[in-house]
Amino acid sequence: MSYADKLFKETCQDILTNGTDTKGEKVRPKWPDTGESAYTIKQFGVVNRYDLRKEFPAITLRKVNLKAAFDEILWIYQKKSNNINDLNSHIWDSWADENGSIGTCYGYVIGDKFIYKGEETDQMDYVLTQLKNNPYSRRIMTNMYQYKYLHSGGLDPCCYSMTYNVTREGDQLVLNAILNQRSQDMLTANGWNVCQYALLLMMVAQVNGMIPGELVHIIADAHIYDRHVPMIEELIKREEHPAPKVWLNPDVKDFYKFTVDDLHIEDYTTGEQIKNIPVAV
Repeated sequence: MSYADKLFKETCQDILTNGTDTKGEKVRPKWPDTGESAYTIKQFGVVNRYDLRKEFPAITLRKVNLKAAFDEILWIYQKKSNNINDLNSHIWDSWADENGSIGTCYGYVIGDKFIYKGEETDQMDYVLTQLKNNPYSRRIMTNMYQYKYLHSGGLDPCCYSMTYNVTREGDQLVLNAILNQRSQDMLTANGWNVCQYALLLMMVAQVNGMIPGELVHIIADAHIYDRHVPMIEELIKREEHPAPKVWLNPDVKDFYKFTVDDLHIEDYTTGEQIKNIPVAV
């Protein structure tokens, strides 16, 4: 079985068994078809660890579109774009204006310039420079949750920070990261986000000549929406498959040269896709 399957099943079962039900409480999300409140069963402070040296953390209970996940992570951290016309999927269409902009969030914040030690840079360039010149720094991170931009952004960031940390394994440096997420819809986004940030970690490690190590995923509010409960219950009963083999084109040494075509996937066997998942807004 994929280790990601194991963690997904354990997390979902714990939420269903021990979580807090928000039914009847004041909540923000609504179901767009009825306008009713979208309640959840939630668990606080979920921590999952994935070791990329052992396997790629893709669930096999249902398929994750890894190419689309990679495209979105390139859109945010490489293109630093806030316009859906630069994205090859329709994930963000509901949050975009008539020009395709999602406002001052995600890629906009990553690409926002600031002065660090007398030089202009942005969050991603800062990370790449620090890992190259000062890999054992304990201050290498990105953070998209910037209060001054929340009022004009299409959506407050869910996955909001990556903190990078370098260790050593023999004569090679290992790049690890902590992904902080304020909110996680387990059915629609968990497998997607884990794969995205595993790929980001792999990219950053490769261009710095490092081995991708552990991705630690910290979720403040891990939840299952009321309408998703039957789908989750069915999903966690499914048969698991071995994790797929996933790698990046080893010839790419520049972070800004990666394309979706540089992502290679083999032996990704999965369960049937779940269709028509209702999404609260």
